[in-house]
Amino acid sequence: MRCLHVWEEEYVVRHLTDDYGNQVKIWLRGSVTVQPPGSDTCCPGCGAYHVTSFPTGYLSRHPELVPMPAPAPEPVAELPAARDVVVRAPMARAALPGRLLLAVGLPVALFVGYELYENMTRVVHPR
Repeated sequence: MRCLHVWEEEYVVRHLTDDYGNQVKIWLRGSVTVQPPGSDTCCPGCGAYHVTSFPTGYLSRHPELVPMPAPAPEPVAELPAARDVVVRAPMARAALPGRLLLAVGLPVALFVGYELYENMTRVVHPR
């Protein structure tokens, strides 16, 4: 409901009765047991967990909600093969945990180094 992304998933529901007479529903998607559609479903567009479901066939009755298919990519012209060419991808930005370690670890290392330097260069005067 945050990004208004609309998608459709098909489930198979099996109604079973256990040995004690209790009714059980098992939800399957692609022959794999999954949680019911209303529990912990997140939007594939933005990842939000506040989603809603519509009755079966809702999208077929409302074609304006179905997203348009992505345009086909234009063909790329083939370049002649070059030999011994090194292609380097641009460097990716450092991951957040690495940045956090650098931001916290560097000042701590400098502080500890300074304290060690002060303790080693301090002149001890016996009394």
